[in-house]
Amino acid sequence: MPHEGMEFQPKKELLTFEEIFRLSRIFVSLGITKIRLTGGEPMVRKNLPELVEQLAGIEGLQNLAMTTNATLLQPHAKRLRQAGLSSLNISLDTLHADRFMRITRRDDLDNVLGGINAALAVGFPSLKLNVVVMSGINDDEVLDFVEFVKNTRINVRFIEYMPFKSNGWQLDKVVTYQDLKQRIEKVYRLTPIDTEPSAVAKDFAIEGHSGSVSFITSMSDSFCSTCNRLRLTSTGSIKSCLFYPAEMSLKEALRSGATDDELVRMIMEALAMKPEAHPPAEEILAEDNRAMIEIGG
Repeated sequence: MPHEGMEFQPKKELLTFEEIFRLSRIFVSLGITKIRLTGGEPMVRKNLPELVEQLAGIEGLQNLAMTTNATLLQPHAKRLRQAGLSSLNISLDTLHADRFMRITRRDDLDNVLGGINAALAVGFPSLKLNVVVMSGINDDEVLDFVEFVKNTRINVRFIEYMPFKSNGWQLDKVVTYQDLKQRIEKVYRLTPIDTEPSAVAKDFAIEGHSGSVSFITSMSDSFCSTCNRLRLTSTGSIKSCLFYPAEMSLKEALRSGATDDELVRMIMEALAMKPEAHPPAEEILAEDNRAMIEIGG
């Protein structure tokens, strides 16, 4: 959680399930094959499995994913899998209870670990842990995370610390992919795994084990040139880039009676605004952008 208080949106400002479904159907008709539900925390949304079931039924959608902090996952994992959720990413930056409390300001590590075990038990085809690595905060746990996943079906993804509003980013807290990989290879042999060209992570098998390791190199080795992602906020705005403040509101058009063709034109206009690459970290920090928790991963 951010150190400053969050301003929560009134319910009327949030997209309804019907609006999310309509926009998702339009996106899929334009060639989108994967949708990810994220946050904030998507599992605080009442009746979320109903939305999952609706989205999973869209013809042409190949992968329905969710990113969660897993504090509410354990009792709902089976229902979400049955509803059609196929991929699950769990955000977890530490395996130590006291450190978890300092980072999240919540005493929920046991609930998160229970959620991970529940997700394994119901057989999600793709299960990943997202670990933001910060020097002097949790970088001493890198090998602990590899140990945690190595004999499971889990992929642990180490993410370079990125600058966002109110997240305390400093350059000297960034631990690069090259450093992380060198640390792990002192103990384990990593073998590259071929991935699709637009993948955000560099993936590696852990030789002799079923788990895998990935690195998201946003700071040291940008993948902007192959990025094919768009983000739709909970309040109905399109963001063409995490680090690009400009947004376009589809909600206002939806609620003003826009046709599907008109919404398509707006989506294509937003896509045309997508920058070729994100600016340097110092410029990102100076921009009046949303905090990461307001955008979603």
